[in-house]
Amino acid sequence: MERKIVHVVGTGTIGEPLIGLLCDYQGQLGIDEVTFHKNSALKIDKSKVVDLLKRGARLAVDDGKENQFKKLKIDSDLKTEDAIERASVVIDCTPSGIGHDNKAKYYQKFSNHVKGFIAQGSEDGFGKKYARGINDKALKSDDKFLQVVSCNTHNISCLTKTIAFTNDDSNDLVKGDFLCIRRANDLSQEGGFIPAPQVGTHNDEKFGTHHAKDASGLFETIGENLNLFSSAMKVNSQYMHILHFKIIINGSMHINDLKDKLNKNPLVAMTTKNMTSSVFSFGRDHGHYGRILNQTVIVEQSLNIRNGNEITGFCFTPQDGNSILSSISATEWFLYPHSYEDKIQCLSDLFFNNI
Repeated sequence: MERKIVHVVGTGTIGEPLIGLLCDYQGQLGIDEVTFHKNSALKIDKSKVVDLLKRGARLAVDDGKENQFKKLKIDSDLKTEDAIERASVVIDCTPSGIGHDNKAKYYQKFSNHVKGFIAQGSEDGFGKKYARGINDKALKSDDKFLQVVSCNTHNISCLTKTIAFTNDDSNDLVKGDFLCIRRANDLSQEGGFIPAPQVGTHNDEKFGTHHAKDASGLFETIGENLNLFSSAMKVNSQYMHILHFKIIINGSMHINDLKDKLNKNPLVAMTTKNMTSSVFSFGRDHGHYGRILNQTVIVEQSLNIRNGNEITGFCFTPQDGNSILSSISATEWFLYPHSYEDKIQCLSDLFFNNI
């Protein structure tokens, strides 16, 4: 029987916790082996690489870099191309743009050997856009390359589908307007912090920022053409992104019906906490690698319905967490296309109804 091997490229804010989660749930997910690629032998990264090896993952490095890792007392037993060729699924978690480079350099070369390739976030054009629970029905047997959309795109899409779609998946959306109030950088990142809040620009006349554009592209895979618009700004914080939303629907909705819809979606978490630090702290204390895997965390008391059909509120984006969930879901779909829904239920304890 063919061994099921998952190879992760990159050990950053998504790659590191993703490798750890795959190792910790390896048996339940039906994975035989987890491997990962590390590009640079950096002393500052030694501790996390050693820990991932202890969890059972195997390290792959570029040809000629083995001695650089040995100087750190880290042994690698796979080379870059060998690790890709022998993998069942490759998940690319490298910085923006590198995924496309890797696709041209490696992935297309080994596409006959590997079941599927997954890229993260802003790798527009890498493959079909995907988010768990949004467009699973768009996945087809001939899909080889998937792009897991960004964390804020997950949030926008989850809110839109949960609030503006009915139980039979018909669409009641008139317009969705979103403001992404983004953290400056991750706690793990040493660069990119800003001294004061910074507004963004609208680079797309129709959609505003890439967040709404990517969400629209996601829904297009299931035949929906949605009127979405987003704006973005950064604040000098390292905790969590905040999203303000205004969703206008056909017809009307009562606030209790709205809360009922949100509570019924396992990918939605509700909270009465109104500070990013409090929600971030909960994730640190109770999440796997500190991550909340829900797609959005909605501040219950911020919800409001105006004129019966203008739904507004604030929510927090569990950055990395929702992307990690979709990456694992896509991986399991490649490995077990007929039973992946059951396979990923082993992660259900990592979801929260209330935070």
